Amino acid sequence: MLFFFDHLEVDRRIAQYIPKKFRASKLLNVITKWQQGLEWNAVYMENHDQPRIVSHYGAAERDRSLNGKPGFHSKPGVLWQRSAKMLALFQLTLRGTLFIYQGQEIGMTNFDFKSIDELNDVVSHGFNNLMKRFRIPANLRWKWIKASSRDNARTPMQWEDSKNAGFSKSKPWLGVNSNYKYINYASQKKDTDSILNFYKKIIALRKNNKCLIYGDFFPIYADDRLMIYQRKLESETYTIVLNFSSKNIKVPKKFNAVLSGTMVSASGEKMDYSNSVYSLLPWDGVLIKNN
Repeated sequence: MLFFFDHLEVDRRIAQYIPKKFRASKLLNVITKWQQGLEWNAVYMENHDQPRIVSHYGAAERDRSLNGKPGFHSKPGVLWQRSAKMLALFQLTLRGTLFIYQGQEIGMTNFDFKSIDELNDVVSHGFNNLMKRFRIPANLRWKWIKASSRDNARTPMQWEDSKNAGFSKSKPWLGVNSNYKYINYASQKKDTDSILNFYKKIIALRKNNKCLIYGDFFPIYADDRLMIYQRKLESETYTIVLNFSSKNIKVPKKFNAVLSGTMVSASGEKMDYSNSVYSLLPWDGVLIKNN
């Protein structure tokens, strides 16, 4: 199958390591190109060559809603969880074969690397050497590499809160993320509100829904942080609304008509509605089966 990369590079310049401002409108344009340009897509958000999606497009590195530094040595907060679910809703409502990378379904984050010496990734080391030749300061080089290195997604799967996250009794090829005490499969398995069970919920919904599998893709609206699109098959329509930001977002009134119907929310809450305006919670995503 054809794996494209540009949907994960809308906030990157030239190479995957050099960031620029994220815009949901740019992401929707790229997704639309592939969703409408191919009869069938390979749909993915993570693989062994990409950083963790909840750290890239989500709130893992921004979430200070609980204690400590987000994603590193601390219990992650509600925004980490909600953004991971929002990104799941995004991927699972696109047309194509779904590829879910190990750890994505529990919201694994980028690794808490301390220096480039902890990285095995030859591309990261090559980029660092190249940037040295261009006299890019060491702290800026490391900031870029730490956020985007392929090794972020190559660390051991976090199964439980025991030594090495339950992956192995021996020392693995890369370190285990320090947040494995909080982010692991065992802790989410029986938690009905977990990221893992949200994935299961939406996969089950999709599996029995021809519209979400085979329906045509239609972009509706996007700006810097808000994205709206639809899936349609015969007389059935689903609308998906996503908030890629840490703020409440008001949906323009002209789209009220496409927001009516039965809702499934990543946060478990419905969109707030007052004065004829719908408001979406930070990092929330909503799937609507239109009436």
